[in-house]
Amino acid sequence: MTFDAALDVVVTQDGVDLRGPWVQGRRGDRFLYLCWGHDDGGGFVMARRAKLMLGVLDPVDLVDARDDALLVGRLSLVDARGGPVCAAVRPPAIRWTLERGLPADASQGPPA
Repeated sequence: MTFDAALDVVVTQDGVDLRGPWVQGRRGDRFLYLCWGHDDGGGFVMARRAKLMLGVLDPVDLVDARDDALLVGRLSLVDARGGPVCAAVRPPAIRWTLERGLPADASQGPPA
């Protein structure tokens, strides 16, 4: 299963920050939500969610790769009891990599 989310790498006088429509949390404690739920006919109803913590990412790598790479997080969507993974997700439960040489359309954000 694949989810795409556009992230902007912004260099500030305080360091590197991540921003974008999917980025949550305060500077230095950024994360992405991954939500589980269902559509009851009246819209999405959330059952659980996971916080994919971004603070573990190396700022130097982010700046170096911001123009020509994708940040990829790989994780199991199932917890030890067989339910959806939830709560804060950090390594080793998620493995973040920067991947280069992917098709140009692979880095596009969510559909409008």
